[in-house]
Amino acid sequence: MPTEPTNLRLDVAAKKKAYAIFSKLGVKPAQAFNMFLRQVALHNGLPFDVKIPNAETLEAMEELAKGGGKRYKNSKEMYKDLGI
Repeated sequence: MPTEPTNLRLDVAAKKKAYAIFSKLGVKPAQAFNMFLRQVALHNGLPFDVKIPNAETLEAMEELAKGGGKRYKNSKEMYKDLGI
């Protein structure tokens, strides 16, 4: 498989987090990018949904960021609270 050098400008914080995950997985960054590119080609688009959260979701995200929201020890406790 032929390769060519590529120069990308990446978000520093996102890059650090992603590279740390690649390291844990034992995958080199170039391998991860190639996997991503193959998935884009396979799906004929991004291999995941890209959506803009609605107002309710944004509100919930903000609440969680501020330490709000309910927390559960496990899923059983959550389902009990939900009445399921």
